[in-house]
Amino acid sequence: MSMAAEVDVAAGALLTVWDGARERTANRISTAQLRAVMLVEQQDGINLRRLAAGLDMLLSSASRLCDRLVAAGMLEREPGRADRREISLHLTAEARSLLDELREDRRQHLAAILADMTPEGREALLRGLREFDEAARARVVRPVSPLVPQPDEPDTGHLSEVRDVVDAPLSWSNGETAVFRTA
Repeated sequence: MSMAAEVDVAAGALLTVWDGARERTANRISTAQLRAVMLVEQQDGINLRRLAAGLDMLLSSASRLCDRLVAAGMLEREPGRADRREISLHLTAEARSLLDELREDRRQHLAAILADMTPEGREALLRGLREFDEAARARVVRPVSPLVPQPDEPDTGHLSEVRDVVDAPLSWSNGETAVFRTA
């Protein structure tokens, strides 16, 4: 079996943890809505055009999605300071709470699984994930469109979830990380 095939199989367990946490929030927010909430969290004040581009959807679809999120109490719209016709999007306390709950659920499940591993295995996993993230980021081709928001600086809190799991019950080191943070 190739290395890629082995990683694909092994990553299935990690994806199961992610999907399980996502399933436990499904009664409150759809997958598309969660993606939108996560993007607004990453880029507070994002406008509707950039949200649509970031979600790879039509502007009209993104607008309807935002309407549903506003009605559900997950997003707030605020008129732009420079141009009042442009609306900026912000998370509500309820949306932040949902994301915190989702992440805590994942961390608890990850901590239980990590506790069954040897300290050496945990360290190797973390090192491997960091290196994988760096290699994956080097391959990402940035879109040229000005509608797609680009971070000004690299995010330095990337693997905070793994670090939180590591720091809490397993007492791992607190090194810099580089894995894209998801809900």
